[in-house]
Amino acid sequence: MSDLATDDYVDRLRQERAEKDDFFGDHPRSPVPAAERDGFDGLRYFEIDPALRFETPLDRFDDPDQITVETTRDGQQRYHDVGVFTVSVDDESVTLHAFQSPDDESRLWVPFRDATSGTETYPAGRYLDLEAPEDRAGDDWVLDFNRAYNPFCAYADAYECPLVPRDNWLDVAIRAGEKAPP
Repeated sequence: MSDLATDDYVDRLRQERAEKDDFFGDHPRSPVPAAERDGFDGLRYFEIDPALRFETPLDRFDDPDQITVETTRDGQQRYHDVGVFTVSVDDESVTLHAFQSPDDESRLWVPFRDATSGTETYPAGRYLDLEAPEDRAGDDWVLDFNRAYNPFCAYADAYECPLVPRDNWLDVAIRAGEKAPP
């Protein structure tokens, strides 16, 4: 990215983060319990790192497996394991599986746990959601860890969230996106 493009990118992400903070602090559908919203000062984020934004192909599987994913409330959800992304983080090759809900073929779900999980970030992991065409760059997908977010169950026990499949447990630290909830 050029300097101008980087500045625009950082400004856009800062704006998205401010809008999300407003939603979490004020909106009736916020995952933050109503009794805690008065003291809500915003989410905690890592500094935006343009190096953790990748334009990369999805290596699709010819015959995607259907998997069962456990949830935070002892439930189960079904997904199709449609392919893998491979990127380099801190000179380490990282492979992440991309999943699709059987009833939403335009969206990819890329959950992950990394070396920050349980210390700097939510212990159960974080998510990336990719939708066509917004998250496409030609034939590639935009895998932007700066947009990694905590599932709603990180803020209140009332939510049920799918757990990160073991294939997406990473040894590398991804210091981008949302940190552990305040």
